[in-house]
Amino acid sequence: MLELRPASVATPESHAILSEYFALRAQEFPDNTYNTVFPLPEAFEPPAGVFLLAGPEAQPVGCGGIRRIADSDAGIRYEVKHLFLRPETRGQGWGRALMEELERRARRWGAVEIVLDTHHTLEAAGGLYARTGFVQIEPYNDNRNATRWYRKSLS
Repeated sequence: MLELRPASVATPESHAILSEYFALRAQEFPDNTYNTVFPLPEAFEPPAGVFLLAGPEAQPVGCGGIRRIADSDAGIRYEVKHLFLRPETRGQGWGRALMEELERRARRWGAVEIVLDTHHTLEAAGGLYARTGFVQIEPYNDNRNATRWYRKSLS
């Protein structure tokens, strides 16, 4: 069963899975230029956002969150951040489950759109975003780690 649960990004298990994610990204990132920034806990506290752990309690296999960012012309906007699954768990529905739950929560908080940024080397992630209704857009931020930006309308 796919288990998702909210958690503070400051808990030891959240910090551990985020550390694993950041280490993997730094290892795989071109020219070792990945910029690691641990998230601020208050950015992921409802209704400003939420951080979810995926997997059995005390043994997360992944994570993901949304945080509210500046509204667009259309209205309230949330950004997907730190979506990660351990490589051995990919292809089992965890990514889709995380995205659907994050979208559900954003809708509940009045969002009209969700955005995200990613790097083109994350091909599996790009495929997940396309399958869940995201379309590529022009950059909405200046994230040095990103080469692609996506948006999904929720209205």
